[in-house]
Amino acid sequence: MQRVCVFCGSSPGARPLYGEAARALGAALAHDSIEVVYGGGNVGLMGILADATLAAGGNVIGVIPESLRALEVAHLGLSDLRIVHSMHERKALMADLADGFIALPGGLGTFEELLEMATWSQLGIHAKPIGVLNVAGFFDSLLALLDHAVSERFLRLEQRRQLLVSETPRALLDQLAAYRAPQTDVGKWIDRDQR
Repeated sequence: MQRVCVFCGSSPGARPLYGEAARALGAALAHDSIEVVYGGGNVGLMGILADATLAAGGNVIGVIPESLRALEVAHLGLSDLRIVHSMHERKALMADLADGFIALPGGLGTFEELLEMATWSQLGIHAKPIGVLNVAGFFDSLLALLDHAVSERFLRLEQRRQLLVSETPRALLDQLAAYRAPQTDVGKWIDRDQR
């Protein structure tokens, strides 16, 4: 992998350990010479991740819509800052630039971006690895919801297993590096059994 797109909050969260995890991930990515692609802000976990990656000698590409440039306070010290017109263009460019995806804790935007990449994988739009850095069990409830969707036959187990999960950056990066996309028949994600 040459580039990983990281989805994360524009808030630092309620506990210092979220920022510590963002710093550790940024340092690990820089250590592995993996460029970071992210939302381009200098606030919250976004800014912490970018600063940690840059401080460790890594490269960071930020992608931010013009409408959010002032609101999210665009990071002007990045290796590359790309200004786009819309959120749709932002997500598409971030996905195109990346060889894999990682979600750190965040809010609705982070959840939406993570689940959209998982959906695109399910539909065969991409075959890139998707990981979750489960800091202090932050994603436990979301993972439980996905497990519930499997048990209720709205999600196939093999699709649920495509979401890689770890509590440490090193272990997660190792999982992403070892990931091999399963051969999938796009139509098989639909459960047509009418019980």
